[in-house]
Amino acid sequence: MSTGLISLAAGVLIGLIYALLKVRSPAPPALALIGLLGMLAGEQAARHLLFQPATPQAHITTSQESSS
Repeated sequence: MSTGLISLAAGVLIGLIYALLKVRSPAPPALALIGLLGMLAGEQAARHLLFQPATPQAHITTSQESSS
């Protein structure tokens, strides 16, 4: 199981426990979390756009042989 899925599952579980105990979550407001998500998305986009490996793409050519 990936680390992200484990983290998400743990967060959901803790959220359910907080709701059952009627405790308010100490997490930042949803608007701040959306901003954090945007920051992470921007970081990933920059990595893919700016730091692409400099390996040349291989071109495969095939020749067709005609039989007589």
